[in-house]
Amino acid sequence: MPPSSPAILIADAPGLDFLNSIATPVDVAIDWIDDGDALLAWLDQMRMVPAAVLAEVRQRAMPGELDRLADQARSLREWFRAFVRERKGHALDASSLGELEPLNLLLARDEGYAQVLAGDGGGSLRFVRTRRWTSPESLLQPIGEAMAKLVAEEDFTHIKACEGPTCTLLFADHTRGRVRRWCSMAACGNRAKQTAHRQRAKAHH
Repeated sequence: MPPSSPAILIADAPGLDFLNSIATPVDVAIDWIDDGDALLAWLDQMRMVPAAVLAEVRQRAMPGELDRLADQARSLREWFRAFVRERKGHALDASSLGELEPLNLLLARDEGYAQVLAGDGGGSLRFVRTRRWTSPESLLQPIGEAMAKLVAEEDFTHIKACEGPTCTLLFADHTRGRVRRWCSMAACGNRAKQTAHRQRAKAHH
């Protein structure tokens, strides 16, 4: 069963939202892609795959096939988390390319293509990239694309880990002056304020 709470989308970069698909919002770790159903629900929430495609894949999947796909997604996530955590705060360059081989192997399996379609309202034309969703594995392609965009387009010097002592969330700091410290002010930022307040109060006694 997918977790009942919606996934945490605070990273300002879909590739990092993927890494944040396992987190500990309160006391217990929640994995939003811990089985096949959960993975489909997460892809739906991220709007990475059209709902009709997800429904069709669910219908056609062999028993256990989607759970195995979720296993692959989790392995991909843990491999990429190690890569990002090691390099966050530092600029990426071509020397990292060798380590990104698993990502390029995934992307090489994409059956993507482009089309010219009618624009909104039917008046104009637009260029649209899409893909053939030929197998359950094709559902990993938009995740791979989000990871590739993170390493190719995001400035890694602005990737940070939340400063909350037990928080595992990562985010891209797009604030002016790069002053963001928390996954969210409502969660870890607020807890830090309360802790600082208690410590100040203690110091005055």
